[in-house]
Amino acid sequence: MAAESMLLHSSYSSTKPRCYLSSPQSCWTSRTTNLRFERKVVFGKQVKWESLGLTSRREVSKKERGGVVRCTAEGIERRMLIPGEATVRVPERFKVVALMACVMCLCNADRVVMSVAVVPLADKLGWSSSFLGIVQSSFLWGYIFCSVIGGALVDKYGGKRVMAWGVALWSLATLLTPWAANHSTFALLAIRAFFGLAEGVALPSMSTILSRWFPGHERASAVGFSMAGFHLGNVVGLILTPIMLSTIGIAAPFILFSSLGLLWLSSWVYKVTSDPRESPFITKSELTSIQAGKTDPPTTTAEFPPIGLLLSKLPTWAIIFANVTNNWGYFVLLSWMPVYFKTVFNVNLKQAAWFSAFPWGTMAVSGYIAGAISDSLVKAGYSKTCVRKIMQSIGFTGPGVSLLCLNFAKSPEMAAVFITAALSLSSFSQAGFLLNMQDIAPQYAGFLHGIANSAGTLAAIISTIGTGYFVQWLGSFQAFLSLTACLYFITTIFWNLFATGERVF
Repeated sequence: MAAESMLLHSSYSSTKPRCYLSSPQSCWTSRTTNLRFERKVVFGKQVKWESLGLTSRREVSKKERGGVVRCTAEGIERRMLIPGEATVRVPERFKVVALMACVMCLCNADRVVMSVAVVPLADKLGWSSSFLGIVQSSFLWGYIFCSVIGGALVDKYGGKRVMAWGVALWSLATLLTPWAANHSTFALLAIRAFFGLAEGVALPSMSTILSRWFPGHERASAVGFSMAGFHLGNVVGLILTPIMLSTIGIAAPFILFSSLGLLWLSSWVYKVTSDPRESPFITKSELTSIQAGKTDPPTTTAEFPPIGLLLSKLPTWAIIFANVTNNWGYFVLLSWMPVYFKTVFNVNLKQAAWFSAFPWGTMAVSGYIAGAISDSLVKAGYSKTCVRKIMQSIGFTGPGVSLLCLNFAKSPEMAAVFITAALSLSSFSQAGFLLNMQDIAPQYAGFLHGIANSAGTLAAIISTIGTGYFVQWLGSFQAFLSLTACLYFITTIFWNLFATGERVF
């Protein structure tokens, strides 16, 4: 390639560097000094700088012909658009949140598969409603034990590694579920408990990674987008599972979703880091933008989190009670919705799946909207305490009213409307207590998430099993729906009294 001559000027009187490019077909990387010099470039060969007796040499590769100009003396990075070579660079944090949304979708889809498959299994094996609740809750037996440990591991080792191990193990458990169901009830319960054990790290890992990768004014939207994937997992699982069960067989959906988990893992391991400062792909300008938007820089500690101190403050208990209530209502609807439509309105399994799937789809959209509203309120100058209380109040009073109205539904269509309203409004909690853990305890957020999630999982076990017993004893879902609505209202009052958006620990 022929040599090209380029001229770069910089003077003592000007504090702002000026970069000139003589050829519109080339782009190069330079370091500026306060000297006038002329640069001769021969790609793939050595470069000689000559001015006032100053000479230096370095290698220039053809890769340097990309569209970036760096004035490193001033720490400024600029991109020059070259005709025929212009590209749009997607910020690395967007890639991270996209992968996070995908894995959260798989996380929930893997759970939902069993909620649908359990209906034909119960008919085949003659399970009662009370025992059906035990089978449904077996996932939570392992989930409750891993939440605290998983949260502590995330704080110590970072979310990337912990999430990767979690996905690998729960994909294996998903793959083994059909074998366990054919082998024995005990094997099925054990595999589902192991599955829950592996999935217990998902939410703490998500919360911690997003807090590292996103500035404060974008964090609610990032969580909303990731949780949208989580809720879409319900839609995917509820729609695909009955189709695959009836056309291919009971093993088909389990094999599909476990394979997708391993495929996702191959991208995650090589493209994501726990902290943006460790990423080889992120640009300096994006990293600066992320760090500038943080009020509390992330820290890691090898010390075990102070449990006594964490539990001594009422804002911690506000988060715990909010998680308890959220999981109570969420798992009642997740585990029992197909059974509810089949029992109350006598719809078949495929119809029940469609009625159940629609509310989760709207929840995915409303969750992202809630995050965007939360971020806009923070940018507008509202305090985090005020924003968290507003979002959480909507997230609990809305579902409470909707569940009370559900008792009076006379058709599956009307029931779907009320359930849709309940789930859509409950997604506002994602911009409430789910973000509040990073607000009050950024250093121990993973561990605090584990504590709250364990308490919420215990509530989910009680509500999932309790629903079965209530239905068996009373012959309807109404009493349990009313109890759940009351719990929503009580927790809303407690949250508004004691929650805060300020750092406590």
